[in-house]
This record gives sequence, C-alpha cells and structure tokens, in this order.
Amino acid sequence: MKIQCKRVYDPVEKSDGYRVLVDRLWPRGIKKTDLVYDEWVKALTPSSDLRKAFHAELIDFAHFSEQYRAELAQQQQEGKRLADIARQQTLTLLYAAKNTQQNHAQVLAQWLAER
Repeated sequence: MKIQCKRVYDPVEKSDGYRVLVDRLWPRGIKKTDLVYDEWVKALTPSSDLRKAFHAELIDFAHFSEQYRAELAQQQQEGKRLADIARQQTLTLLYAAKNTQQNHAQVLAQWLAER
C-alpha cells in the first residue's frame, strides 16, 4: 500500500497516482480548473469545529489527531474504499496546510494505512 501526502501547491508528478483532495474548503489561490485531482473527498476531512480549534491553537496536534481519528471512525466505508485504491496504485492525499509535518492529511494517511 502506497499513500503519500502532498501540498496542492506542489507540482504534479506521474508517480502521484490517484490524487484526492482531502480539505473541506477549496484551497486558496487555486482555480478549480487548475488543480489536477481525481476526486474531492469531504467525508474524510476534519469537522469545521475541529479544524478551527486546531488552527486557532486551542488544541495541540496530539489532541487534534485523537479527535480526528474519532471522527474518521464514523467513516469506515469511505476509508476502506480509499485504502483499496491505495492497494492498487499510489494514493496521493492533497492538502493546503502550510505545516507539512503536523496536518490532517498525515493523520488520515496513517489511518488509511491501518485499514
């Protein structure tokens, strides 16, 4: 299973495989016609309240990750579908966050790898 995370602002590569946007909001500064992606999966994004709390630094990354995983637990079927894609080809999770180490796409990638 090959899952990678990539910022939406990074260049597209042939090795990206199946590209999935995993942000709840459309990324700033990118026209919908300019982003190369296969699908936009809002069901697996953090809730607005959780996202806002994390970005406002009301909760740390560990707490965010724990709560986000609890939300993901309600989306088992969608998670299994993406994990199945990752078994067939590279799955690239696209996100807009500036922090490349601590973001929801990293948590989602780990959760999908456990499916």
